[in-house]
Amino acid sequence: ARLESFALAASDHHTRGCMIVGIVPEKEIKVTSLDEKITDGAYLTEEDNGALIAQGLAEYLRLKVGDTLVIIGQGYHGVSAAGKYPVKGLLKFASPDLNKSIVYLPLPLAQQLFGASGLITALVLDIDNVNDAEWIEKELSASLSNEYEVMGWKKLMPELHQIIQGERSENVIFLVVLYMLIAFGIFGTVLMMTIERQYEFGVLVAIGMRKLRLSSVVVMENMIISFLGAIAGTVLSVPVVLYFYKFPIRISGELERAYENFGFEPIFYFSIEPAIFYRQAMIVLIIALVLSIYPFFKIARLEPVAAMRDS
Repeated sequence: ARLESFALAASDHHTRGCMIVGIVPEKEIKVTSLDEKITDGAYLTEEDNGALIAQGLAEYLRLKVGDTLVIIGQGYHGVSAAGKYPVKGLLKFASPDLNKSIVYLPLPLAQQLFGASGLITALVLDIDNVNDAEWIEKELSASLSNEYEVMGWKKLMPELHQIIQGERSENVIFLVVLYMLIAFGIFGTVLMMTIERQYEFGVLVAIGMRKLRLSSVVVMENMIISFLGAIAGTVLSVPVVLYFYKFPIRISGELERAYENFGFEPIFYFSIEPAIFYRQAMIVLIIALVLSIYPFFKIARLEPVAAMRDS
């Protein structure tokens, strides 16, 4: 449960508009891991009379843990909303926009501030699989009355959804080019292995080895080489990825400011999701299997005498 509204945050030095979010501290952890974003001070409890404030907002207001934050706004049915709260902790968010404009209060304290006893503005659902979000949204919309609005993350954050779609399109183009380079590299190896072993193939066929069995052996060789290459590449990449997973790449200079202007933290994060590794290995193996068609047909049309003479 959340109670969300906008108000004016003030200190002895400055004022700034911000978003006030009343939360149930113990339950909010399960959805947003808010306690992990604490950089100074401590997390809230439901009985607290203090506030958590985003680091960027705290720096602008020149507040630190233990100082007093003043909130002035409009409450339920137009009543005045004003209160003074000690800063219990500072939070740092990945989004620069959030980092400059958000304050968290325990839900009972926020309800008291806005004169909205027992009321909430949103009920947030955390689901196990993001791919089920649209289906759950439709089911809830059909079962709830019209006085409630059900919003999926795509509807709540359309700009983010568009950015993700654009990034995925760019990634597809990048991956296609990358797989083409891999395919040409593998094909070059397969081509050299086939041409340089013409004499060997001619002798084997001449002494009675069936072309189908010979082709199968060559295809198996290509698959084993590709499999060992995929395993070696994965093993060599894991330490590098683990390093950057622990120490992400941070952008600096003009590019850093450009990222922040678009509302993004200027950091490149790395993933250690196992599916990323084995999926790429499987794709490389499939490419190697498809390219093995060349030696298969080359051996099928092999003439032993011509192959030994040309070699």
